[in-house]
Amino acid sequence: MQRKAYVPGLAALLVAFVAGCTADTATDGSATDSKAGGAKASAAAPGKYRTLREPCGSVERSTLKDLLPGATELPEDQRQQVYRGTASVTYDTDRRVGCRWKADAPDASHRLTVDFERVVSYDTAVSDDDRAQEVFAKKQAAAALPVPADPRDEKGQESSTGTPSPTTATTPKTPTTPTTPTTAPSTPAGTETPSGTATGTPDGLEPRVLDGLGDGAFIDDVLAGAGTGSTARHRTVSVVFRTSNVIVTIVYAEQPALTTGVPDSKELQEKAQSLARKLVEQVSG
Repeated sequence: MQRKAYVPGLAALLVAFVAGCTADTATDGSATDSKAGGAKASAAAPGKYRTLREPCGSVERSTLKDLLPGATELPEDQRQQVYRGTASVTYDTDRRVGCRWKADAPDASHRLTVDFERVVSYDTAVSDDDRAQEVFAKKQAAAALPVPADPRDEKGQESSTGTPSPTTATTPKTPTTPTTPTTAPSTPAGTETPSGTATGTPDGLEPRVLDGLGDGAFIDDVLAGAGTGSTARHRTVSVVFRTSNVIVTIVYAEQPALTTGVPDSKELQEKAQSLARKLVEQVSG
């Protein structure tokens, strides 16, 4: 009688143990599935662009003729070679490509470089677009664009906080000594008065942020040379813009043949920006 009572009890314990193991397995499986599903839901969206354009074919022949005027004076075979350009050496053409062109003429030499960079974020919490914005911001910071002056400071008006600017603060007047000159010395004849910025860029054409060009853009302008033992001055204009997860950099430079020549900033900037607008359409299209 004791054996018959013991067997059903043992069977009940075995049933309870098996049921518990089954429940634990189901719980673990559902937790794993839930975690995996949550990771997929939080992954950032990929960038809009998965490939890059062929760089040496990105600039139209008519545009190259305008940017490289010296090429038109070359023999046909040499002219075609200039227009074909030279592809930049890169280790991953899915991520970065570029092309450069150059043409020399009796009066000046011109150089053009176009670079395409496709930014990819390897962080699932950061989208390709956000990572591209970070890369673009670093490029803009490296250009050290000048900060526009506050016109209120120039006029000596009060700031928004109500604190008078140094030019408006009242200070005790000091009697003027009769022997102190009241006029500035005149500029010697034949001496040019410097204008524009310290880098030689005319007023209104300083390095700056550009509006209406992709998702963000800026232009830089540098005049170099004319120092001791240097050759002619050469000007380099760079336009950098971002559209989604692709960053495009255009570098256009001119160096006159004569040491007295100075490249025209306005002309180079207009041509570089015109090319940038065409490339924006190509990339976005």
